[in-house]
Amino acid sequence: MRPLFYFPEVTTISKEALINEEIRAKEVRLIDQNGEQLGIVSIQEAMAKAAEANLDLVNISPNAAPPVCRIMDYGKFRYEQQKKDKEAKKKQKTTELKEMRLGIFIEEHDIDTKAKTVSKFLDDGDKVKISMRFRGREMGYVNKGKETMLSFYSRLSDHGKIEKQPVLEGRNMSMVIAPFSEKEKAARAKAAKAAAEQAQSEQ
Repeated sequence: MRPLFYFPEVTTISKEALINEEIRAKEVRLIDQNGEQLGIVSIQEAMAKAAEANLDLVNISPNAAPPVCRIMDYGKFRYEQQKKDKEAKKKQKTTELKEMRLGIFIEEHDIDTKAKTVSKFLDDGDKVKISMRFRGREMGYVNKGKETMLSFYSRLSDHGKIEKQPVLEGRNMSMVIAPFSEKEKAARAKAAKAAAEQAQSEQ
């Protein structure tokens, strides 16, 4: 039989949560360390049960009437919660816009070196602006410049996608390459696996 009051598994608790002697309510609705509901008991009985288990009494729902308290290892719980918060922050990395400048007639070994640098930026989740400046008579080589930019991207197609095609603004041409999203990475991996399996079956 399902209990009259149901409280889901505790995953987060306010940093200002009252614990042990800080709890001033005369009675509380108590949940033990195993998640079992013990009903409404006096604060003295709740504190005694927590002490008996060598654990803390934590007010997890102060706005309820009476407040809901749970017996738990509060120090351990806060440690685990802080670890989860740190991991979540790591995943929420802020995307930066890096920049790489190319020359119109850049040598092959230079373009390969720069492509390796940009691939690392993309793999780290950053966007990259590829820029090129045309000086004096170089304006007559705009098409060559665009060709160089697209050739540069061909070395990076496994790391990202063109978000902004090469565009000439005044004497400056720029292109923006963005990293693949997690969804796009998964789709590409799935397609590559399917292609590999298809090729193997045709052998």
